[in-house]
Amino acid sequence: MLAVRVPKCEAEKTRRKLVELGVLAKGYAVKREGEFILFPVTEPVEGFELVEAEFKKLERRPHSYREVVEVPEGIKPLLPSSFDIIGDIAIIELPEELMEYGRAIGEAILKVHRHIKAVFAKGSKVEGEYRVRELIHLAGENRTETLHRENGIRLRLDVAKVYFSPRLATERMRVFETAQPGEVVFDMFAGVGPYAVLLAKKAKLVFAVDLNPWAIKYLEENVRLNKARNVVPILGDVRKVAGKVTADRVIMNLPKFADRFLREAMLSVKDGGVIHYYGFGPEEDLYSEHEAKIKAVARELGFKVEFLDERRVRPYAPRQFNIAIDFRVLK
Repeated sequence: MLAVRVPKCEAEKTRRKLVELGVLAKGYAVKREGEFILFPVTEPVEGFELVEAEFKKLERRPHSYREVVEVPEGIKPLLPSSFDIIGDIAIIELPEELMEYGRAIGEAILKVHRHIKAVFAKGSKVEGEYRVRELIHLAGENRTETLHRENGIRLRLDVAKVYFSPRLATERMRVFETAQPGEVVFDMFAGVGPYAVLLAKKAKLVFAVDLNPWAIKYLEENVRLNKARNVVPILGDVRKVAGKVTADRVIMNLPKFADRFLREAMLSVKDGGVIHYYGFGPEEDLYSEHEAKIKAVARELGFKVEFLDERRVRPYAPRQFNIAIDFRVLK
């Protein structure tokens, strides 16, 4: 096979040039010969030493579990195109027709994604006051505790005992980038601390509240794990904490019920402080209902609000979106 032969010190520069020219042969491993590197090419390249060489063909790894899963052809179109990865655990949502093939699907995910050690199917919707769901073990290790990394922090959690969505990582980083150094933050529904621990890098103090004892247990562990000593974990009903803290920034990550806690949020933010509110909205009118509720609560308290930003965070259901509204409270 035709090859370009260059000294090791020029290898990376040469590789980039061959890619740019579109002549680097794909699917072959480069070859080392003493102090030289050989690149397989599809045609002669001017300005380089050309030689004949044999190259080892690379085994193509599948990109998706759907390429290797063993299920009847007729149901392959039903296979989900995505799933959540939390640490080394995969959680997939399967339609009822696919549940009997759950083990095969789980094994295929493990085969393609070597870093995943356990696969579960969603057995119910997120429900209850602790916002957790039933999980059905499909393949791999039968454990639900893991260590998840995102945005430069580490979070230990049990996916069966606490609510956590890896799909909000970008939104959490957006809030972090919005925050100013030295702020006091009130995280009203903190979970295991993805907002609180991240914001602790900038904040003077973070009050992090959750009703779920397991969430607070893992939050306390994550505080230690990340040396976030300025996070104050609080177990209990956020209504009993609201008004006792005065924060520059309030996080309301409880999309289904956040509107019920607007009064508590506004009483806890300082004059001119910012609230990050989350909710669900229909595609045809994402924000109006939430804006109306925010304005109504502000009027009751004798406050004014200034809307700063509104955006879709992620799809939630057909034609439904998880939305975010940032607003300033003027007292």
